[in-house]
Amino acid sequence: MPDIRLEATINGRKITRNAKPHQRLLDFLRDDLNLTGNKEGCGAGECGTCSVFVDGVLMKSCLLPVAKAQGAQIETIESLAKTGELSLLQKAFHKAGASQCGYCIPGMVMAATAAIRANPFADREEIKERLGGNICRCTGYQKIFDAVEMARDVQNGRLPATIFSEVEAEQGDYIGKNVRSIDAPSKVTGRLKYAGDMTMPGMLHVQVLRSPHPHARIVSIDTAAAETMAGVEGVITSADVPGEDGFGVIVNDQPVMARGKVRYVGEAVAAVAAEDLLTAKRALAAIEVVYERLPAVFDPDEAMRAGAPVLHDYAPDNITKHIPIRVGDVEKGFAESDLVVKEAYSTQAIEHAYLEPEAGLAYVDHDGVVTIVSPDQNITHHRHMLARIIAKPIAKVRFIMSPVGGGFGGKTDMIYQGMLALLAMKTQRPVRLVFTREESIISTAKRHPSRTRLRMGLMRDGRIRVLEMTMVCDGGAYGLSTGNVVHKAAVLAAGPYVIPNIKVDTYGIYTNNTPSGAFRSFGALQAAFATESHLDICAERLGLDPFQIRRINAMRDGAVTHTRQKLGSVSLSRVLDAAEKVSGWEAGAPVSRGDRRSDLDRDDIRPPCALGARFAAADKQEAAE
Repeated sequence: MPDIRLEATINGRKITRNAKPHQRLLDFLRDDLNLTGNKEGCGAGECGTCSVFVDGVLMKSCLLPVAKAQGAQIETIESLAKTGELSLLQKAFHKAGASQCGYCIPGMVMAATAAIRANPFADREEIKERLGGNICRCTGYQKIFDAVEMARDVQNGRLPATIFSEVEAEQGDYIGKNVRSIDAPSKVTGRLKYAGDMTMPGMLHVQVLRSPHPHARIVSIDTAAAETMAGVEGVITSADVPGEDGFGVIVNDQPVMARGKVRYVGEAVAAVAAEDLLTAKRALAAIEVVYERLPAVFDPDEAMRAGAPVLHDYAPDNITKHIPIRVGDVEKGFAESDLVVKEAYSTQAIEHAYLEPEAGLAYVDHDGVVTIVSPDQNITHHRHMLARIIAKPIAKVRFIMSPVGGGFGGKTDMIYQGMLALLAMKTQRPVRLVFTREESIISTAKRHPSRTRLRMGLMRDGRIRVLEMTMVCDGGAYGLSTGNVVHKAAVLAAGPYVIPNIKVDTYGIYTNNTPSGAFRSFGALQAAFATESHLDICAERLGLDPFQIRRINAMRDGAVTHTRQKLGSVSLSRVLDAAEKVSGWEAGAPVSRGDRRSDLDRDDIRPPCALGARFAAADKQEAAE
């Protein structure tokens, strides 16, 4: 289709430019006019990072075909501070500390501007409603609402404008002070460049061919048609890796691209670098891959059974990592307990949902140094791994950490940087890859799903005598952080409580699911959820207040953990006191179901979930044997 001749007024300037008919307004603003303040977070009009004004109306530019902007008046985030001075709202966002990673903030500022324009006296509830089309993953929104209220009150004369110029701390005095972030101005104006905003002269665009199968042997890959297409400068597969093809955290079991077989839906099989995105996508369609489907396993319990499909030869039982901990005499502890409570708990896979999708830029500099620019949360480790993968000395590999538009641990894995390095080396030109939201969800690591079987023995006064925990974590197709996750789960299994007898087993298991990786509080969250939930149940059975049972068993200063770590100052008691006070909890009125005395006389199991039923069946089988 022929180009569109677009005439519009953008940020006060009339422009006449050719635009591609397939472009969205977002693409035209970012790619053709370099107005990268508006971001792409979802491509579906859900997150609001691409918000602009079109003829005075706030709109999501990812949903608007560029042809619809013919003759329109368009304002982007760049228009609000084009003279160099921040707008009232931008100053308020800076003052209130409303920006963290900053990726959502340009769109949030535009939505806030629309809110104040629509109603200069909007209260907090109306502000919340008007900002409802914009998502933030970092701040919890409260400081954003504070900023909008601050700007509203300055505009209406309720607060002095000098509030923005007040200095919170004297020079060199920062401890305990409210000090403004030095990078906030670049975030509230949209000037900060994330990896997906960066360009270089002669840059090529990268697209990745991904597996449609969860488990399959790669019979053949034919890239000939793609390589001869006009505009295609490079095609790579695992055959292009010159060094040791493997990366990870504990075990380097993941190839840059699938080697020999694919192990999950979305795994990279090949990658293309071309002059533009459309050409790169057409080249992907021209690559022919022949697969031989293999049996797949998606349940970690099934993956451990004899005869289950094996994902990696070095782990015939599909166990990535097993952490056993033994303290005291567990059987004696249960025999001496007045109450034994068993239960099963499970947690699910969780998507990080950072607003900035994965992106990276790579090039080979004038000294032959392979350079990767990406929001990489583990650049030193990745630099060493990449040097081995591309068979270069460490001095010839450089990682530059671009601003991270939300990470939460999800950008600690070297999922795509290896492909960028290989394409930069092969083409000798800069290359850039920007994930779509769908690509991010299908191919990157999630929080580890877990299944925990927990048995605890207690005395009538609430003292814990013994804890037995077995946790199985679904690590997905590759190891990544699984070893660290199950290690931390085992270390923190007993929580901050004094328990003399402990038996803990935590397992990381390979399955054909999307790999599991780092996510805030990994391992600790899964273990704490089980232990703390269990304590609430035990308190109910014993007729104790939930705070009371925790105080009875709380570690004190000088305590020694079940991994023999001696603690200095332990703040748990102070935390419990503060939590009880702030929550408004009324102590001394525990809720109990049934007769407490009869509860003490039986080995109790709450109504089982599916996993609980499986554990109960296993108990019966063990007893029969």
